[in-house]
Amino acid sequence: MHAMQYGVVLPADYDMQIMRDIVARNGHLLDERAGLGFKAYLMRERGLSDSPVNYYGSFYIWNDASAMAHFLVGGGAFERIIRGLGRLAVAQWLGISCVPGAARTDAPTFATSRLTTLSSTLDLRGDGLGIAAFMEDECRNLEEFRNHPDVHTAALVLDVQRWQIIRFVAWRAPVHDDEAAERYEILHVSTPDIDALPNGRVW
Repeated sequence: MHAMQYGVVLPADYDMQIMRDIVARNGHLLDERAGLGFKAYLMRERGLSDSPVNYYGSFYIWNDASAMAHFLVGGGAFERIIRGLGRLAVAQWLGISCVPGAARTDAPTFATSRLTTLSSTLDLRGDGLGIAAFMEDECRNLEEFRNHPDVHTAALVLDVQRWQIIRFVAWRAPVHDDEAAERYEILHVSTPDIDALPNGRVW
C-alpha cells in the first residue's frame, strides 16, 4: 500500500467552477486504472469549511508500487497534469493501515486529512519501541472508523522523511468533528481496485 498527494493553491479570486468542470469531464479517466485502490479529486474553496485558500489536488492509495510509478512516469497519465498545472511536487507516503467504513458502497463527498508529527520523546523509552507503540495506538484509533455510518475509507500513512503521520478519511457527507484536520470537498472518486486495499494494518 502506497499513498501520494499533489495539489496546487490557486489565486484567491480564481473561479473554482473551472476545476469542477475539469473533473466532470475527466474524472472518469482513472476509473479502470489497474493497481489503483482509491483516488479522490479534492478541492478547497476559500471561505468555505474554514479554508483560507483555493486548492485543487488529488489523493491516491495504490495497491501496487509499479502501477504508481507507471502513472507518474510511464506516459499518458501524469503528463495530463503537467500540461494543465505544471510539474507538481508529489508527496509519497508509506501505507500503515487502511479500513473500509460502513459507507464504502456510497460515493464520498467530503474528506478530512490530519497531520501529526511524531514526538522525539518516543525515542526516550530506552527500549527502542516507542514508535511501534505509538503506531499501535494510531492503528487502533483508525479501527474506530470501520463501522462509522458515514465513512467510506480511512487510511493511515507515514512520511518517513519528516516522521509525520497523515490520517485521511473519506466521508459520505461533510463532518466537523476534528478541528485539527484540513477539510476537502471530493469532486469524484476512482476506485478500480478498491477491493484489493488492505483491511487493517499492513505491518
